Amino acid sequence: MSSAVVRAAYSARSAEYTSLFGSLSSTHPADRELVLSWAQELSGKVIDAGCGPGQWTAFLHSAGVDVQGVDLVPDFIETAKQFCPDAQFSVGSLERLPTPDHSLAGILAWYSLIHISPAEISRVLNEFARCLKPGGSLLLGFFDGPAGEPFRHAVTRAYFWSAEEMSGLLQEAGFSIVGTHSRVDPGVRPHAAVVAKRGLTPGRVG
Repeated sequence: MSSAVVRAAYSARSAEYTSLFGSLSSTHPADRELVLSWAQELSGKVIDAGCGPGQWTAFLHSAGVDVQGVDLVPDFIETAKQFCPDAQFSVGSLERLPTPDHSLAGILAWYSLIHISPAEISRVLNEFARCLKPGGSLLLGFFDGPAGEPFRHAVTRAYFWSAEEMSGLLQEAGFSIVGTHSRVDPGVRPHAAVVAKRGLTPGRVG
């Protein structure tokens, strides 16, 4: 699915999305604990890739992390700047993050890859590898299910990934897997997360 389609779909529902999910109160306590413990191990610049209205960026900023939020949707970025004016935000694509090669300590991609098609997912993971310094860390959150299977998301088409399949794709992109997490809560889709570190040399490109 193209970035333009995703941008248009979220732009049309940005106010609704922000009202439902634009604060940390809508997140699970275990997710907040995982993201914070991950970030506290980092030293250097972090990008919240696909930051939406900025709730996770603000959370990390309040914890003292040098974090920048990046999102496709200009409406989200404007909301994020109002919500957390002391943090840095910019409009940008996951396929080309606004950062030099090998410069980041960490990338948080919390449910921001769910609309990336299976044919395009490796391109984004290789972009993350480009941006992270050797030993830099990536934390991905996504819906757990049959790898690459599409489902009807409330905004636009999305895809499941299994922790096993995502781990394999990350390894192909030059990452080593630090840990995986999963959770099943009543009434919502199963959740998975992967923490990975960039190796000393980049993975394949393409």
